[in-house]
Amino acid sequence: MDGSDNDAATALAPIAKWTSEFSRAFQYYLDRSTPRRTERWIGPLAVASVYVLRVYFFQGFYLVSYGLGIYILNLLIGFLSPKVDPELEVLEGASLPTKDSDEFRPFIRRLPEFKFWYSITKAFSIALVMTLFSVFDVPVFWPILLFYWIVLFLITMRRQIKHMIKYKYVPFTIGKQAYAGKNNAATAGTGLSTG
Repeated sequence: MDGSDNDAATALAPIAKWTSEFSRAFQYYLDRSTPRRTERWIGPLAVASVYVLRVYFFQGFYLVSYGLGIYILNLLIGFLSPKVDPELEVLEGASLPTKDSDEFRPFIRRLPEFKFWYSITKAFSIALVMTLFSVFDVPVFWPILLFYWIVLFLITMRRQIKHMIKYKYVPFTIGKQAYAGKNNAATAGTGLSTG
């Protein structure tokens, strides 16, 4: 009995080593891609384009597309939502400011951008692989699925936008805000340059 266990462990050792090396290399490239936001999104865009073209030319896999759309909608909700929902949890120092006199607290997403990117990339990759197998091409009347998804998207986004308005937060920041100092504010009206 011990001999067969040793043989199995010996046979699986190269596979475990390869898995460990692959996992380490994969994590290395993920870590290197973290600061490169624009370049990172090119990959999922390419995979999504191939997926859309494949679904369009095969005229099938609508149920896979519907499931993918629902999953992406769920990811989008997480991406647009604050980490601490003011309606559900009232924690000191962790909630969004609700009044103008409240101290500024940065917007922290429930689903960070990197995890959003990674999940979308995995989702489109899995959906693309699923289009390689005809078992996933279930015949459905796709206009009903599309209509239902659009209605679900509109209702969900309406609720999310109302939540943003109620708690006065915007989940997007474009660049760093520049504040004018005392010297810049004094010379701004005269058109004089300080440099």
